[in-house]
Amino acid sequence: MLKRFIGRLRAANRTPLSYEEQRSRLEQGDLAARRGLARLEATRPEVLYYLAEDSDGGVRQLVAANPSTPFQADRRLTADTDSEVREELARKLGRLLPNLTAREQATLRERTVELIEIMARDQLPSVRRVLAEELKHATNVPRDLIRRLAHDLDLIVAAPILEYSPLFSDDDLLEIVATSRVEGALAALARRNHIPGAVADAIVATLDIPAVAALLANPSARLREDVLDRIIDSAPQVEVWHQPLVLRAELSMRAIRRIASFVASSLINELMIRTDLDEETAQALARRVRDRVASGDLEGSRSGIEALLAELAALHGRGELDEAMIDQAIESGRRDFVVAALTVRSGITLNGVKQILGSRLAKSVVALVWRARLSMRLALKIQRQISLIPQGSLLLPRGGVGYPLTPEEMNWHLEFFTQEGQGTR
Repeated sequence: MLKRFIGRLRAANRTPLSYEEQRSRLEQGDLAARRGLARLEATRPEVLYYLAEDSDGGVRQLVAANPSTPFQADRRLTADTDSEVREELARKLGRLLPNLTAREQATLRERTVELIEIMARDQLPSVRRVLAEELKHATNVPRDLIRRLAHDLDLIVAAPILEYSPLFSDDDLLEIVATSRVEGALAALARRNHIPGAVADAIVATLDIPAVAALLANPSARLREDVLDRIIDSAPQVEVWHQPLVLRAELSMRAIRRIASFVASSLINELMIRTDLDEETAQALARRVRDRVASGDLEGSRSGIEALLAELAALHGRGELDEAMIDQAIESGRRDFVVAALTVRSGITLNGVKQILGSRLAKSVVALVWRARLSMRLALKIQRQISLIPQGSLLLPRGGVGYPLTPEEMNWHLEFFTQEGQGTR
């Protein structure tokens, strides 16, 4: 029944009205009639062209989405003052181009590409992002267009292309690694499926902390032993690498023993349950755990964490635990510092903060940063580099800078982690 109902709706949307009926509806002048005409695929091109200049943004948005809208009207809508109209047009064009048949391409491709190239230069990242999302899997679009989107200065535009586009050669990817200056771009590249070994090596050579973390967390990325050794050399000071490093399948016994020398006890336990351990390595891990228990150094030493919290509380009391200090800690890969700083500034318990960051729930992480009275810019960075939330799941700023949720919504997302037993400090 549902399929029949949807079929009737689609049929109704394509049912042609006579020119006189369309003109009559247009002359009625009421909003419902204009929106009805703007929505219908069977509406005459000249009527859609007229409606492309309608005073109502909703009408123009429907015209932008209508596949029957003539090129001249679409061309006019590329400069529409309403960003939602331009986003709808970008969405339609992005879906249209990859699906054009050979015959259609001969007549429509040039015009469609012209419009898409205009949209790819739109002043608003949200418009360009819509286009990038629609084209990220496309194989029959101009490579120059894809390269332009990949080099966009806004990560929300570049990331879908960098992570998914099949149009890059190995040399293209190596060039991006060498030239990209957009924060988070290399991490998006590191999440590609079956990333080439040479590209993975180049990413590791940059020592970009979130990019290497994303590469380690990518099960399809194959890392040579010498590349893993280079990561392990720097890993003791970069806590965000520890868990994905422990979970790598191709670790040698020597690498496992090295990793066990600096990761938390819970991660040593993860190493101990591997089925590929030889007897010598298994015994070495067991000794490491016994030594940790004997020294009281479990989970990074509780006394050490308390000392860090006390130090940061004193800084906060003097007004010195500011955003710049936390930002620097993120860039240095000092996850323990960031966790403790958020604990001090938010008033949520250390355990609650760890659970929020470990949940990888974007709204809860953003709410935590808001509670700590830090900017949405930092909330985006903490989502990406501390919680390792995938690009497609990030909660993005409103208007480029603002928090996208209301205070009531953010308090609601924190409630689960601040109930009695977890509590606030």
